[in-house]
Amino acid sequence: MVNIRYGKDHFDLGEKQSVLDCLLSHGVPVPFSCRSGVCQTCLMRAVGGTPPESAQAGLKDSLKLQNYFLACVCHPGENLEVALPDDASAEAVIPATVRKLELLNDDIMQVSLESHAPIHYKPGQFINLFRDQSLGRSYSIASVPRLDPHLHLHVRRLPQGRVSGWIHDELRPGQTVEIRGPGGDCFYVPGKPEQGLLLIGTGSGLAPLYGIVRDALDQGHTGPIRLFHGSRDKRGLYLVGELLDMIKQYPNFDYVPCLSGPEVTYGFAAGRAHEVALREVPKLQNWRLFLCGHPDMVKQAKKKAFLAGASMKDIYADPFNISQS
Repeated sequence: MVNIRYGKDHFDLGEKQSVLDCLLSHGVPVPFSCRSGVCQTCLMRAVGGTPPESAQAGLKDSLKLQNYFLACVCHPGENLEVALPDDASAEAVIPATVRKLELLNDDIMQVSLESHAPIHYKPGQFINLFRDQSLGRSYSIASVPRLDPHLHLHVRRLPQGRVSGWIHDELRPGQTVEIRGPGGDCFYVPGKPEQGLLLIGTGSGLAPLYGIVRDALDQGHTGPIRLFHGSRDKRGLYLVGELLDMIKQYPNFDYVPCLSGPEVTYGFAAGRAHEVALREVPKLQNWRLFLCGHPDMVKQAKKKAFLAGASMKDIYADPFNISQS
């Protein structure tokens, strides 16, 4: 008989019973709605064992790779240990040493961390970094494990930011911090090397996009890769030189820095990043999109991209909660 583990509890799965039915029958409060694998309300994650492919139908490839599944249509043939998507108890807190702190512009600090234990992450995911046991924030990963020896985070200083201010003003190389993760499904999945990739970001939303671009190119992606990064003025942009060098190295890569303020000099596109991007790439059928940065930008870009022909399965969004840093 198949056994389902949730937290410290073990439940035997009844004949023809789904994982959702099993958990609900034992009082586990799993959210659900349609019970037919359409709405994805009952999304869960297998932290032990492998869910059947039939329980992953309709999910993004990045979710499948992390063993997410739909509990209402999951009828496993082997034991599973399962957790809700936001269940942090399944993730261990790991110490990490700060190896380097580097200002990338006036407001964004690159933090290089050496984890004390292996962290299997994909560029574009995020980790939680803790100032103390009760105060932590999520930061996207800009590094690529095959290319970079340490984890790279881009931390933007925000007014009254209790964690970002601490990182900019007090954190020093050699100190030990605690991290947890990784999490998130905004990362490159190989398998369609000819597919066009459109990446749009604002502010420190460049961090995951920088990792995703470098990861895709390193894995031999051959389709067009177009990155649009925006700010109000040039002071908000960063890594411009590195990205322009990548254009010379990779013929299928293009980078467009965008300025939405009144002063736009030669070499920069005028307008908000998502508006410039969707003007230059107006037809998005069969393209894959990555949207990172201000929540309003992500929301608008997602809607306009769908109207331009992009499939919702191919839109990966990571809006930054700017009030929490």
